This record gives sequence, C-alpha cells and structure tokens, in this order.
Amino acid sequence: MDLNLSKGILEMEATWDEQAQGIYKRWLDHLFDGVYVVNLQQRIVYWNTAAEELTGFPAEQVCGKRCSDNILEHVDFSGKALCKAGCPLHATLQDGERREALVFLHHRDGHRLPVHIRVSPIRDEEGRIMGAIEVFSDHSQHLTLARELEYFKQESMLDPLLRIGNRRYAEMIFQVRQYEYGISRIPFGVLMMDLDSFKRVNDELGHNVGDQVLKMTAQTIVRVLRGTDALFRWGGDEFLAFLPGISLEGLVVVSERIRVMVENSFLTVEGKRVQTAISIGATLARPDDTLESLVERADALLYQSKRAGGNRCTIDEHLPDTGG
Repeated sequence: MDLNLSKGILEMEATWDEQAQGIYKRWLDHLFDGVYVVNLQQRIVYWNTAAEELTGFPAEQVCGKRCSDNILEHVDFSGKALCKAGCPLHATLQDGERREALVFLHHRDGHRLPVHIRVSPIRDEEGRIMGAIEVFSDHSQHLTLARELEYFKQESMLDPLLRIGNRRYAEMIFQVRQYEYGISRIPFGVLMMDLDSFKRVNDELGHNVGDQVLKMTAQTIVRVLRGTDALFRWGGDEFLAFLPGISLEGLVVVSERIRVMVENSFLTVEGKRVQTAISIGATLARPDDTLESLVERADALLYQSKRAGGNRCTIDEHLPDTGG
C-alpha cells in the first residue's frame, strides 16, 4: 500500500471533492483487501469497497466514526476487546510502529470474522504522524466444508435457513469419519452446542430476530472451525460439529474459542445490542460408536454445561482406545 496515497486521503479530508474522491476510490477499490484510513482522533476518513464486502458495513455508515463505535470492535482469540486495551491501530498512532495481528472483527450481520490485519502510520513531510492505515483480509478456514457442500448441492443436505448441513448430511459425514477412524485409528472430535436463553430472544424480540441470532451464531462457529471440520444444524438452536484428526487438548481449545466468539458476537436491533451465549458438550469418538451413541454422550455433556449455568464447555476427558 502506497502511504503517499493514504496521506493524500488525510490531507484532503476537509476538501474531499468529487474528482479527488473518484481518483482515490478507483485505485483503492481494485484491492481485494479491506482498507481504511483513520486520522489522529481515530475517526475513519476512508473505507474501500473490499472493506464494505468483508464487513457488511457501507462506507457512508462508518466514515466519520471510530471502529469501536459499534462497528468492527476487534477481539483477540481469547475474546479480549482490543478497542478498550491493546488496539494495534491506537498503538501505531502513539509510537509510529508497524503492526500486524490475527483478530476477530464484528461483521454487520453479527458474527465474528477472523482477519489478518496490518497497520502502518501515515506521516507528513516532516515525519509527524498524521493518521494510520489498516489493511485487513479474510482469514477464514472454512473453505473445505464449503467445497463439500458445493459438491453435493442438493437442497436436502442443507438447512434452508442457516445454509449449513442438516441431520441427513451429518449422518453421511459421520459414516465417512467413522470409516476413516477405523483405518487411521485417529479419533475425531464431536461438539454438541445449544444457545442459552434462546427462547427468551424469540419471546421478547420475535422469531425474525431469533432467526438472525441463529444465522449470526452459525457464521461465527463456521469461521472458528478448521477447514476440515463440519458444522450441522441438529435441530432448533442446537448445533453439531465433527472435528477430524483432533486431540483432546485441541478439542478443549476449539470448544473454548467457539464459546468466547459466540459470547462476543452481537446484533444491533433498534439501537440495542442483542447478544447470546452457548453451552457446549465435547467428546472424542470411540471405535464402537454409532451416531446415536456419540450424540447421546455429547448431549449429556452439553446438559452438564447447562446445569452449571450455561456459557461454558464440558469436555469428556475419557480418551478412546485407539488400539495402540
């Protein structure tokens, strides 16, 4: 990214005429990466087309605001809100150092999206910092599942609302994973997940908002999972996921990351923030498991999380016999 270009954007902030806007927009809007420029007050003065596409926020909604104003609200992998402490953009404005990080931003639809960000200072002719530029790109690792779903195509395999696999698709993928387990002797992980207090969302805000919360949650989970993992709607507000080739320790990490990212996802409805939380039961498959026995075990662990107050993960720490 040419910082002279970004500097020009800042210099013309007060006199942003149509001709100048057209020149810069043509250059920046051809990039695949999201780009935005902030001034010293951290107010956004430019937002390119890729930024609109990646985040769902149009330029007219964000220019003049800060990214913490109910817009991107970056969090790290532990769910820590970076806008309050640890913001790479703010730090670069203070010390002029370049930075990069992997963070989760808030999409306009509510879900959390993993992005790789790169931040650089913008300086005037005398070397003084006059703003900063952030370039960010989608770091989602869900392309393998997307290709599988594209291959099968049949609507009977997809949940019509969430556009993730349904029970029928889960049954098919279970057979594949259990067959692979029999050959490799490497178990696969299973997560049973259920939203906390979802009935209250439907009762108080209506089923339309409830559907939006379900979509937000599904998109957040898909983007946290690895490329080889698969997510399904098991029924209502219950989700099932298969995670091949994962250790017990890895299962703990992924489960907790899903919990944290769902907790940090939100919708804005009539000016109010709508958030939810998720309870999770996690286990590893065993050689003699059927889909029914596997789901039953994961479901029992899920309800341990529910009985303990919700918004938590309960892990089955019994390692399966791998025949080793």
